[in-house]
Amino acid sequence: MARNTAPNRTGGGRGTGRESDVSKFGRLWRSGVLFSDGLLPEGATGPGARPMVRFFVRWVRRPLLPVMRLWRRNIQLRVVVATLLLSLGVVLLLGLVVIGQVRNGLLEAKEQTAQSQASGGFAAAERMADSAGSGPSGEDSIRGSRGAQNSGTWLTNLVEQLASSGQGVYAVVALGSDNSESPFLGNSSLTTRGPRAAGDIRPESIPADLRKALDEEPGPHRRYARVYRQDSSREPALIVGKRLNDARGNPFQLYYVFPFTQEEESLSLVKGTLATAGVFVVVLLGAIAWLVVRQVVTPVRMAAGISERLAAGRLQERMKVTGEDDIARLGESFNKMAQNLQLKIQQLEELSRMQRRFVSDVSHELRTPLTTVRMAADVIHEAREDFDPVTARSAELLLGQLDRFESLLADLLEISRFDAGAANLEPSAVDLRDVVHRVVEGSEPLAERKGSRILVKGDEQPVVAEMDGRRIERVLRNLVDNAVEHGEGRDVVVRLATGGGAVAVAVRDYGVGLKEGEAERVFNRFWRADPARARTTGGTGLGLSIALEDARLHGGWLRAWGAPGDGSQFLLVLPCTAGEPLRGSPLRLEPEDSRRKRERARERERQAVAAGSAQAPVTGATGGARNDERAGHSGEERA
Repeated sequence: MARNTAPNRTGGGRGTGRESDVSKFGRLWRSGVLFSDGLLPEGATGPGARPMVRFFVRWVRRPLLPVMRLWRRNIQLRVVVATLLLSLGVVLLLGLVVIGQVRNGLLEAKEQTAQSQASGGFAAAERMADSAGSGPSGEDSIRGSRGAQNSGTWLTNLVEQLASSGQGVYAVVALGSDNSESPFLGNSSLTTRGPRAAGDIRPESIPADLRKALDEEPGPHRRYARVYRQDSSREPALIVGKRLNDARGNPFQLYYVFPFTQEEESLSLVKGTLATAGVFVVVLLGAIAWLVVRQVVTPVRMAAGISERLAAGRLQERMKVTGEDDIARLGESFNKMAQNLQLKIQQLEELSRMQRRFVSDVSHELRTPLTTVRMAADVIHEAREDFDPVTARSAELLLGQLDRFESLLADLLEISRFDAGAANLEPSAVDLRDVVHRVVEGSEPLAERKGSRILVKGDEQPVVAEMDGRRIERVLRNLVDNAVEHGEGRDVVVRLATGGGAVAVAVRDYGVGLKEGEAERVFNRFWRADPARARTTGGTGLGLSIALEDARLHGGWLRAWGAPGDGSQFLLVLPCTAGEPLRGSPLRLEPEDSRRKRERARERERQAVAAGSAQAPVTGATGGARNDERAGHSGEERA
């Protein structure tokens, strides 16, 4: 039971795989990791909100990363999407313009038709009122003739007659007017007259402001409004109204209502047609862009793939050229470039092989005469006591130069093995402290002649790593000898450290140092910082190059730091286990004393600027640098 429930307590069983984002967020929330900077103020605007914000941003960006990567890497996708978006914008703009023109045309035609039909209806209503009120002259005659006809019946007949010819096109509505001033009946008939409507338009759909306008001015008025049908539906319509008098002389309001049903259907048809055509055009333009871009991108992708294969060493790769267009000329130029590169690289490889063979052959061939010369020089050197002083000195110089020549020959043979890839590594567990102590003991005579001391630090704990002890001892001996030679008689500090799966050795001197840019060139073959400087230790100019190759052979680093007048430091970093990649160094490349000195000098400069002194930063920094240097040397001696 414990084995079955343990995965659930840890947040993910065997079948759940990776922990989900939601559960991870909840776990971080409960543990307080999201607010690791302390309690948040109101609004969560403090530093503690940053971890949560970063987590949320990563959680949102995670599913978008593949899309963003595809967008950055695929130019065909970008061109097609841009074409689609631009085409869609053009189609939308064109559709809006066309729809606007069609709408304006329909409205204009509707207004003209409505005005014509309404004017005819108003004229017909006036004629019907006049014909119904015609008879003997005089007031009594008028009362008798108009009183004989019921006003409500006459108005109903009028509305039905006017609407009979416009079924489905317009509706007619008659409403009473508040401006009834008949000299015969006054306002007594308004109470018995109700609204009349022909069609399915409700009389209450007439806007109040239009009715008020007709009461104030009898002339024709028109309004755009939404009217109600009998089924409670609403639709836009054009309303044209005029105030008239009925057969008895009472004023009433007559309205023609022209719904936009047919115009909306026409406009919907136009919109649908434009939408269908627009979608077809956008898709067609996208397909055209995809085909066109494909014709251009395909050769480019082919050239990129062939370039990668050329960079990988497959120099025989060529592009397939068809046609005579610009792409074909590009392919031909690319093939010519690849062919020339192949010839040049083959020439350089052949020259390099000849040079390596020459160096190797000369080095091997020189061994036989050098052995003979060495034997003769030894005999002469042993018998120098019997020679005159000049000949004896020549014998000593001959032996010394033979030593340098043998060292140079050995270095050339080693370089030729590195160039040929024949250098082999024989790793074993080695304690760097033993290697360093052997190197220091071997360099003591040189240090005594130079007046320097070699100090070892960090050898309290074992510093064990898998390495080729012979090669690492050669590297360290070269670094220590160079530090003593260029240390100007000052102390040389060798510092050891281990940690993070790596071991490190730093060799520090307080001599002339390195100028800007020399830290990278110091590992070049036969490079010298000062060509006029005499070599008193028999250096060949290949030691640091061989040391760098030995470090790379171990999968490690060898780097240099230096500053004029502040000495230099070389840092060797090796993995504890052979073949493992390095992830860092337990020691820094720049020494601690130099870093502290720069910080103190910068602080003094800031203080001097704040005090308003222009000369104090320079003087104080120079003197302080000398004092810090002397203090650093004394501290190293005490250590």
